[in-house]
Amino acid sequence: MVIHPEYEWKKITPDDGHYFFGYYDRNPWNCDGSRHLTLKAPQCERLPLPGETAEIGLLDGKGGYEPLTRTRCWCHQQGSMELFLPRRPDCFIYNDFDPEEQKPVARIFQIGKGVVGRYERPIYAISPDGRYGVSLNFGRIPRRGYSYADTPVPAERHPADPDADGLWLIDLGTGVSRLIVSYRTMLERHPFRYGAEQAYVWLNHAIFNCDSTRLLWLFRQCADPARMTGCCWQTFMYTCGLSGEDAECVLPEVYWHNRISHQIWGRTPREVLVDADWRGTGHEVVVFDESRRPFLAERLSPGHGRMSHLVFSPDGKRLLSDSYPAGGIQELHLIEADTGRCTLLGRFRHEQPAGTIVEVRCDLHPRWSPDGRVVTVDSIHDGCRGIWLLELAPALEKLSGQ
Repeated sequence: MVIHPEYEWKKITPDDGHYFFGYYDRNPWNCDGSRHLTLKAPQCERLPLPGETAEIGLLDGKGGYEPLTRTRCWCHQQGSMELFLPRRPDCFIYNDFDPEEQKPVARIFQIGKGVVGRYERPIYAISPDGRYGVSLNFGRIPRRGYSYADTPVPAERHPADPDADGLWLIDLGTGVSRLIVSYRTMLERHPFRYGAEQAYVWLNHAIFNCDSTRLLWLFRQCADPARMTGCCWQTFMYTCGLSGEDAECVLPEVYWHNRISHQIWGRTPREVLVDADWRGTGHEVVVFDESRRPFLAERLSPGHGRMSHLVFSPDGKRLLSDSYPAGGIQELHLIEADTGRCTLLGRFRHEQPAGTIVEVRCDLHPRWSPDGRVVTVDSIHDGCRGIWLLELAPALEKLSGQ
């Protein structure tokens, strides 16, 4: 299948296995755009087993691959959270499981030397300025496509000590971590706490804003973590500054309920970007200011009707938008933020093999290069999971000429 008749998509991973990077809300490239992180998975048919490892390596963007290390903390949707350290350009971090201490950690890998250090908590995301990381308890995430086999889901519906678990801020210079928002605080500030008191609760999808001053994360709850089929959970989006003192639920379940699938920070420190189907006509590209009361949303583009991952370009002028499969096809669009005009970048055949579960599916998860000139995606359209790259110049020229 041709991805697009006009644009030259290039596969930058070998054909000897399953390669992917993972989520759309992070940067896989080093500072000069010469190396792209990837995870090479041993299989893509089932969830990882405890002790099962995956390989982490570097791509040169031309099909070359260099294996570097292995990890026990990985999943099919987000890899091992492998990320380059902005303040140490020859180093990247990745999550791994320490078998002696029986806990997940984040290891620091220096290119040419190997593992040179670690952080005592696994990393979820890194601030754009490279000063901080954010961490949470991966073991509480019942969606096993987003957590790790070596961190089993606990039986307790709430943490045993709600004052000792929650959202953690890690100083990447000193390695010191501190709890900035506890589960108790989140429950006390929950829009309807009575709904969460008997539910299983967890955190997911934490990310820093564009100027590294604020955090966004999802506080989720469900009736039974052992039966996580479909969207059977409730979502409450919280934000806060780096001290955590102003933590607040800015987007409760009433806004989410089957109407939003994904969220990410926007172009300014308080802007949030979501795909929202609030009109019942399909998911649209919507932004809002998380500090504004009353809530006020603005539509940037009509979208493509289905749930999608949305992400602004580094300069904030454009967006990438993929789509969930329809008829086994996922599409990727490029959208102009000011006008809402869009152009199709490609159509990918993403039919999962019979018998595979949804948690190991392959989404496109589009990622911008730091200079905004290149996009990479994860795809299985040629029968093997791999990373594909597109130089955006022709598409940008076409979009500007519409």
